[in-house]
Amino acid sequence: MRNVVILGGGYGGAAIVNELIEHGLPHDVFITLVDRMPFQGLKTEYYALAAGTVSDLELRVKFPVDSRVQYAYGEITDIDMENELVHVEGHEPLSYDWLVIGLGCTDKYHGIEGAEEFSTSIQTFSACRKTYAQLNDVKPYGQVTIVGGGLSGVEVAAELRESRPDLNIRILDRGPKVLSAFPGRLQNFVADWFMEHGVEMRGHVGLTRLEQGILYDANSTGPIYTDVTVWTAGIQPVELVQRMDLPKDNQGRLILNPYHQLPDHNNVYVVGDCAALPLSPSGQAAGAQGKQIAEVLHAIWHDKTPRLGKIKLKGVLGSLGKKSGFGIMGGTPILGRVPRLVKSGVLWRSKRHLG
Repeated sequence: MRNVVILGGGYGGAAIVNELIEHGLPHDVFITLVDRMPFQGLKTEYYALAAGTVSDLELRVKFPVDSRVQYAYGEITDIDMENELVHVEGHEPLSYDWLVIGLGCTDKYHGIEGAEEFSTSIQTFSACRKTYAQLNDVKPYGQVTIVGGGLSGVEVAAELRESRPDLNIRILDRGPKVLSAFPGRLQNFVADWFMEHGVEMRGHVGLTRLEQGILYDANSTGPIYTDVTVWTAGIQPVELVQRMDLPKDNQGRLILNPYHQLPDHNNVYVVGDCAALPLSPSGQAAGAQGKQIAEVLHAIWHDKTPRLGKIKLKGVLGSLGKKSGFGIMGGTPILGRVPRLVKSGVLWRSKRHLG
């Protein structure tokens, strides 16, 4: 038997498993999916778990049950590409014929002293649970500071405003405004929503150090006091990928050939946040790339040359609580209730493995 080992059951890994099952596996090929947990977590919705507006049960998607798929649960400690082995805590080494690395990302702290120690995260299920516990324990009228005014920071702030209307909430960002990478009309819409709902926005903040309950800004004369700090100011590949002595881009992502393979290890594929794609990391990009990796594997098994098109994303969607949102579809900003409804529809489809 030949084994496809997939590390990580996120958007990319789950897409590969579902595509391989749907289009048929050769009789001598089986799949081993390795993950910490026995379900896929819908990471694009983790902000709601941290804010306390959904339970984690609502953000779990069951892995497929199929005789050709087996599962190994645990922490991946090492990958030995020379001997084609994966080391998983609590398991015998797993041998592979084809390997997919889809281990996602972790927070990037930009070398800021105390940032990791004195802030909380939304990058994993367990981190979100801890963040929820800290936010839930803030006393009435306490202060929550969100570092990073990108998509994740905006969604955390808006969802927390609905969950805890008593709290003081602020967003800090290095740029002049929240969502600085988005069109001005969209930025202004979100800024107006925050002003209407009492969320403070501070731009041009250059953090130099974090302590318990205190943040230091190079551009301010005094410290910034807070009860809880939520970190959403950047991501990077997981530590296991960071350790790999392989060609990477300036974001630390592994450089691939046109078939999503490592150039020096053509039986190793990389999907999602660890892959150097000409796209910003997202669940949508990982899922689309995962489908292409499944196409490549099917082509190899049938002695055909893979023919891959350019990955095209449908757009970006963000929420402002449960009743409003924003997005870009086809290059056009959409604002208000419609993008929020569309995002709910996307979540519904994701839970049912419909894309």
